[in-house]
Amino acid sequence: MKKVAPTFMAVRHGLAILALFLASGAILPLDTLAAGSQPMDSGYQGLFDVAARKAFLAQKSSSDARTACLAVDADAKWMDIDVIKGLTTTEGYGTDRSGNQYAFAVMVLSGRALAGDKRAEDMLKRFLLKWADAGAFSETEKVHDAYYALKRLMLPTVVAFSIIRDGLSDEDKQKLVAWIDPLVRRTDQIFEGSVDYNNHRYLADSVLMAWGSLTGDRALYQKGIDRFRIILDDARADGSLPLETRRGARALWYMRQSLTSMTVMAEVANGAGDNLFDSTAAADGSKKSMWTVLSYWMNGMTNPILVNAYSAENYIPGPEQDFLKPDFGFLENRGNGRHYLAFLEAIAVREPENFPGRRASALLEREGANERPLIDEFAGGNATCFWRQG
Repeated sequence: MKKVAPTFMAVRHGLAILALFLASGAILPLDTLAAGSQPMDSGYQGLFDVAARKAFLAQKSSSDARTACLAVDADAKWMDIDVIKGLTTTEGYGTDRSGNQYAFAVMVLSGRALAGDKRAEDMLKRFLLKWADAGAFSETEKVHDAYYALKRLMLPTVVAFSIIRDGLSDEDKQKLVAWIDPLVRRTDQIFEGSVDYNNHRYLADSVLMAWGSLTGDRALYQKGIDRFRIILDDARADGSLPLETRRGARALWYMRQSLTSMTVMAEVANGAGDNLFDSTAAADGSKKSMWTVLSYWMNGMTNPILVNAYSAENYIPGPEQDFLKPDFGFLENRGNGRHYLAFLEAIAVREPENFPGRRASALLEREGANERPLIDEFAGGNATCFWRQG
């Protein structure tokens, strides 16, 4: 097992080379993107273009996408959820789930607000302001699993803010920014362990990147660009991620988690004109891309023997101790309104399609179509509402 450590190659290409790549439509190496291809005030929008999506949903009043946005009813009782001052460490395997109700309320209300439900939009504003006024999550324990829970909550919070931002008064906008910004920045914490390099870190950088994009903070946005490059550099030639595939029965579970954060980073970058989906790692001269990683994950589901040599390490495997019994629980609704295949909604609508993309689309239709809308914190909320075109 190779040792995975953060790496970063100095920028070698100037803006002239970047312009040539953009003009030709060629795949962009990530060291080019690291120089930054957009000015601070151009193209930054968060996870997706809220105005464009609102317009699409308004025009497609009978579409499956709009139906997905409105599929889950808003519950007035959410306004009475007790504010959580801080997340804490947990005993044994798992993470603090005390914020699950908060996250679900935010994800449902943000989808409904995106589709034009004014009552839900008003409720979301009041809900977030209530938690902001109370300093929610500000007392989160400084340990990696508590911070992991914080990262999960911050991504849908950032997305929700992007959806309601234009309808806020300046005072309310400043209040929410003053609450969200320090919490997002706390997710950049280094713990001197593997969580600084694995899916925990990918999630952190997806949050930082989304917030940086939304607020025009180039340094935060750049963290996602840099991390995406590191992930591809660290991936094996077959697309497997060493720190995830060692996880025994949950090797593919954590590969999927990593792919979700990669998808979020790629979607955020798309709004700034940076194409991470088709970009390749360059440090070792390979042509690894996100599609390589995605293909390995899907190949592993079809033929688990491809994973066994790595998963035999059985490092913190989760509930199942036998690495020969892969956990495919991510293919099903988790019973709490969430679905781990939500990220595939973004991949399924990518144009032009490639073979891994078509396979992902088929997987989504086979395993998730009957369970839409697909909602998940790691994807930022109601992914069917955010990306579905039909």
